[in-house]
Formats: sequence, structure tokens, C-alpha cells
Amino acid sequence: MTEARLRYGRGSLAFSFFVQGVTFALLVTRIPAIQDQYGISDGLLPVFLAAVPILAGVGSVVTEKVVARVRPGTVLRWAQPLVMLALLGVGAGDAVWHVAVALALFGLSVGALDASMNMMGVSLQRAYGRSIMLGFHAVFSLGGIVGASLSWAGAHWDLSLLVSYLPAVVVLLPAALIGSRWYAQGLAAGTGDTGTGETEKDGAAGVSVPFRLLLPLCLVMCFAYIGDSTVSNWSAKYLQDVLGSSEQLSTVPYNVYMVTTLLGRAVGDFGVRRAGAAAVVRAGSVVAAVGFGVVAVAPDPWTGMAGFTLLGFGLCVIVPQTFAAAGRLFPGASDVAVARLNIFNYVGFLVGSPLVGALGDAWNYRGAMVVPMVLVLVTLVYARSFGGGGARYGGGHERARTVDVG
Repeated sequence: MTEARLRYGRGSLAFSFFVQGVTFALLVTRIPAIQDQYGISDGLLPVFLAAVPILAGVGSVVTEKVVARVRPGTVLRWAQPLVMLALLGVGAGDAVWHVAVALALFGLSVGALDASMNMMGVSLQRAYGRSIMLGFHAVFSLGGIVGASLSWAGAHWDLSLLVSYLPAVVVLLPAALIGSRWYAQGLAAGTGDTGTGETEKDGAAGVSVPFRLLLPLCLVMCFAYIGDSTVSNWSAKYLQDVLGSSEQLSTVPYNVYMVTTLLGRAVGDFGVRRAGAAAVVRAGSVVAAVGFGVVAVAPDPWTGMAGFTLLGFGLCVIVPQTFAAAGRLFPGASDVAVARLNIFNYVGFLVGSPLVGALGDAWNYRGAMVVPMVLVLVTLVYARSFGGGGARYGGGHERARTVDVG
């Protein structure tokens, strides 16, 4: 594959990560408005919210089967517009069944989208010969910040959901379709895609992915998303109800978390290139655990804010490197491994928020913060699954002469 092809492929995939960050943030940050528009009761809302990650897991499983016949880029090319159209559907309806159908489509297509994006990222990283996965996820974080800002503007000016969503979709959907022309994928992915439209058999069809070998990475992925969902769902309540902050200040921790996630991912690839993936994951796990510890014992809101800041820097490196490790562990069947691993993204999301809420109600929220802290520390046990010091990009070594085209 030529350097220009790699460069365009990396740029187009990064833009897809950005668009997905914007789209996902536009949905999750307007959940109260969605509930109000459709008159969804507090008792029924958790059912809707749980259905999305469950269906996303189904979408990831289906993608594993589909990429045995077509390239992941083809799946991504169609899944991303479906996600954005589903977002419009959420904003445009006026009956509960309308939002149910729209959220179901959103869940199924976002599962396919997440799986195919990360399949392509792992494959491109292998083609580059150095760590670039954290950069893709950094762009996703940037998109999340942009989407959350757009949601704030919509809420501030009391715009309807449709009016809030429509400009983003009108701009980003055609741009994503145009950008998809330059999708590229390296060799040794599940389909043997060269990125040029041709495929080569690389033996992936005969390569199995034993769950026993993948399980440590699945657990790490699940624990990371339990930590992430704890921040996204409970940081505001924790700061206001436990640490006594004002309502305005309680909205800040998640924004700080997103910014530090972006910063950590932006520089994380350099750390992987210098120290290796396992060392970076170990460091991230320790920093995240310290962050949860600070939050748990914080005497005031500003100390709690410092804890959430550490959480962003710690958790941000784990998920991208887990996908990369799956590609390294199963180089001949990386698409299958990534699709299966991606399911545990949604498992962690489903488990995290109810777990912390139940512990907080039954015990106290300070104690509840200890649970994700311990789970993140368990990642240290599985750090060897990310490879030794030489595993610096996902293929066992870093190539000595690789042109930096990004």
C-alpha cells in the first residue's frame, strides 16, 4: 500500500471517529429532553437506555459474520449514515413507538459502526508499523466535546431535538460519505483486505479465536467501561449530593474528564512507541485507580474535581490499547477478535451505572467509588496480555523505518 493511500485512509477513518463522537454525544447528552418529548416515565426510561447497548452488542456480533464476506470499510460506509439517520429519527418523532424504533436502529447500527471502525484502526496500525490507535480515539473524544457543546447550545436556546440534530447531520453525513471513498485497510485483517478493493486470502478463515485467550482483554474492556460509565452517569450527582457543590459546578467534572481523555489520547501513542503498550496500560490503570481513590475520600468539590481529572488521564489509554492487543494476539483473525471484544464495551456500559447506583443506595456513594477503583486495578493482573516492551504498535515490534504520514 502506498504512503499516500495510508495517509488518506488514516485521515478518512479519523474523520469517521470524529463524526461518531459528535453523534453519540448529541444523543446521550439530550436524554432528559428525549424523555420529555415522548413522555417516557422514569420507570420506563432505563428500559430504553438498556436496549441501546444490548442491540449494539447484537450489531457487533452480526458484523463479525458480515466481515467474513465483505470488507469492514463497506460495513462502516453504510453503518455511519444509519446511525445519523437514527439520531434524526429520535428527534423527529412524537410517539413512544417512534423513539423505540429509532433507538433500536441506532443501537444495531452503532454496534456495527464501533466494530468496523476499530477493525480498520487495528489493521491500519499494523500497516503503519507503529501505534496510532490512541489517535483515532482522541478524535472520537474531540467529537464528543463538540457534540456536547452543540447539545448545550440546543438546551440553552430551548431548541427542539430535531432542530438541534438536523444541522449536524446535514453537514456531517455527506462529509462522511465522501470521506469513505478513501477508507483503507492493511493486510492480515480478517478479510485480507489490501485497501485497494482487492482481497487476498491470508488464512484468516481457518484461524480460530479461542475465548479463553481473548477473555483477559474482554475483562479489561468491561472494567474500563464500568469506570467510564461511572464518570458519565454519576459524576454530577456525586459532586452535588455528596460533596455539596452547586448545580453549575456539578456539570464541570464530565467536561473536564472529556478534555483530559482527549489530551491523554493525543499523546498516548508516543508513550506506546517509547515504552510499549503494557507499560502504558499499567500506568493508566494506576492513575485511574488513584483518581477513583481521590474521588472517594474527597472532602470538597475541588478535590473531587481533581480526582475526575486523573480518571480522564488514566482510563483514556486502556480501551484503544485493548483493541490493538486483540489485533496483535490474533493477527490472522483480527476482525473477528475485535468484533467479539467490542461486545464487552456494551457489557461494561450496562453494568457500570446500575452497579454504582445500587451500591450507593444500599451503602453510600463514597464506598461505591471503591468498586470501579478495584476493577481498574485488576487490569494490572492482565497487563501481560498487552505484550512485552516490544509490543509497541500491535504487531510485535516497531518497524525501524516507517514514514510518518499522519
